[in-house]
Amino acid sequence: VTIEFTRVALQITVPLPSRQQLCRFTIRPIVNTVGDLIKMIQEEDHGIDRVFIKTVNGVRIASSNPVESLLEQDFKMLVNDIEYLVKAPLEEHMIEEEIETLNNIRKVVNQLHASLNIEEAQLKLEQELLSQLEEVLQELQPLEEMRNHIDGVTNRYTNALVWVGLGLMATQFGILARLTWWEYSWDIMEPITYFVTYGTAMIAYCYYLATKQEFDLPRAKERQHLIIFHRKARKRGLDIKRYNSLKEKVFKIEGQLHEMKYSVNENKKN
Repeated sequence: VTIEFTRVALQITVPLPSRQQLCRFTIRPIVNTVGDLIKMIQEEDHGIDRVFIKTVNGVRIASSNPVESLLEQDFKMLVNDIEYLVKAPLEEHMIEEEIETLNNIRKVVNQLHASLNIEEAQLKLEQELLSQLEEVLQELQPLEEMRNHIDGVTNRYTNALVWVGLGLMATQFGILARLTWWEYSWDIMEPITYFVTYGTAMIAYCYYLATKQEFDLPRAKERQHLIIFHRKARKRGLDIKRYNSLKEKVFKIEGQLHEMKYSVNENKKN
């Protein structure tokens, strides 16, 4: 059995026992495997029952190994009961152009293999993310409906409180006006209005002590909205922590899908 280099391929000459003649097989060392070589030999001569390749020390070489691995050192080939010692060709026998061509092919094959694996992995990951997103959305849907219902009720309740506050202020204004111009005089009502104003300032200061925020009508309304919302959520059994956790998962998964699509589009452009 002999091995010769020709361009970017190997020519392996093997004696066929049934025909009693030599047969030359052309093998691509990077693409083909040891199993491919064995299959070629058995298909060429159906009288061959078994073919396997082993190292000089007797260790069998797996069929999945590339033929390129056979070129590193001498090996033995067993055809039926006949054993052949095969001398590995020296790389010095190859001209520089052949070596460069082999290296370029090896590089292209590795890049293609890596690219195919990346695309397959991206597709698999995208399918997993879409499946996770569907499961999260299914679990989130009833919580979202309950949350929207509670939020609508809370908005109506908060708006009602705002109008109640306006009504109380109008009532206070009417009482003070009645006492000032009809029941008593301004001389009597002036200190009363002072204490009413001072009392209002004290209420605003107490609000600051309780909330650590300056009294501001939009903030006060928003805070009251949150208080009422959480109270009604507990009453109706809405798990706010679970709802927020699911919303974060949806945001995270959608972000990953967006990044993957952006990466694929950039690779296609390049």
